[in-house]
Amino acid sequence: MPGHQIVPPPGSPRRLAYAQLANSVGDGAYYVTSALYFTDIVGLSPARVGLALTLGWGLGAVAGVPLGHLADRRGARGTAVLLSIATAAAVASFLFARSWPAFLAAALLYTCCQCGLGAARQALLAGLVEPDQRTAVRAHLQSTTNAGLAIGAALGGVALAIGTESAYLAAFALDAACFLLSALVLLRLPKLAPTPPATGGEATFGVVRDRPYALITVLNAVLLLYMPLLSLIIPLWIVRRTDAPAWLVSGLLVLNTVSVVVFQVRIAQRVNGITSAARAVRSAGALMLVACVGFAAAAHGSGAWVAALLLLAGAVIQVAAEMMLASGGWELSFGLAPEGKHGQYQGFFGSGQAVARMLGPLLLTSLILGWGAGGWLLLGGVFLAAGAGMVPAARWAAGDRAAGGSPAVKASSAAAPYSGPTAAP
Repeated sequence: MPGHQIVPPPGSPRRLAYAQLANSVGDGAYYVTSALYFTDIVGLSPARVGLALTLGWGLGAVAGVPLGHLADRRGARGTAVLLSIATAAAVASFLFARSWPAFLAAALLYTCCQCGLGAARQALLAGLVEPDQRTAVRAHLQSTTNAGLAIGAALGGVALAIGTESAYLAAFALDAACFLLSALVLLRLPKLAPTPPATGGEATFGVVRDRPYALITVLNAVLLLYMPLLSLIIPLWIVRRTDAPAWLVSGLLVLNTVSVVVFQVRIAQRVNGITSAARAVRSAGALMLVACVGFAAAAHGSGAWVAALLLLAGAVIQVAAEMMLASGGWELSFGLAPEGKHGQYQGFFGSGQAVARMLGPLLLTSLILGWGAGGWLLLGGVFLAAGAGMVPAARWAAGDRAAGGSPAVKASSAAAPYSGPTAAP
């Protein structure tokens, strides 16, 4: 599979990529306009907007498992299509939210649908792609996602430049339309047979009792605290605590986006089993520590250009760690989940993103802006510890699968190159 390719070869994986592209274009436009729309146009306070989103992502983290289980039991394709339509409706409801209760209701619906949709799409990928090809295809989807977010952000930037209420609403309408387009693309994928209901003493939501998988999810969630860095923490750090020029904020965001588009597939090719995946996550934690040291060293007193170089070096190391973490996390989340239960397992694993979105901004703002360089070093130490803990956690999970008679977990076998779709449309 060529490493430079952004989208996978023709067939079901490419259609998954097109659906992901549609979602991400709309999301890019929404992300860059939503905060200003609800504060400047609707008149909500930033604190209330933040509270609604915190509550929403908290509920979404819980809703991902039952909605993922629904994908297993009723069919991943149909569930993904319905959740895409429901997400479009949730985005459209923002057009009519003129009070905090209305905004809260729309935010709760939006976040639950987004978390459930993520789980259903992962279950769909697991059903359409052979196990040793899933991480590689998922890397293609991530590259596609970042490309779409960049396009959507540019379109949202046009709305920001115009600055009228109609321009903001057009960006929201675009997001809703993109989710409907994604639903149409998903409808062209093969229909997967649903998983039979649990029998005997088997728990309906077995993932919540799977302690090794839960530990891996928690460690991954800790590492996902990097998510608010480039979007919130580093911009504030650059402006308030360094001598670097403010325009560097945009440059670092562009660097991150382009790097993932270009290099994510190549990084993922190095991950070919549970053992290599755990080691990739361990390396990611160590690199995040190094990046945090670079960010900390850029504090006031280092000079404008030295600070800029340190921030640039930190951003390069951080995005490398981000891609290694993503590749290792995908391999672990797919490889340690029983076949037929990927919906609920992916919903549970994906809750880490919702938790990071919910807690990350408040936690990291207090830590970094409050403690300065010491906060960066503490955060880096947390990343290092979480990454190091992934190796024994993965070993425990793999041993637990083997002892419990679960589907075999590959420990170090090489992943075969992607050879095309596994199911005909």
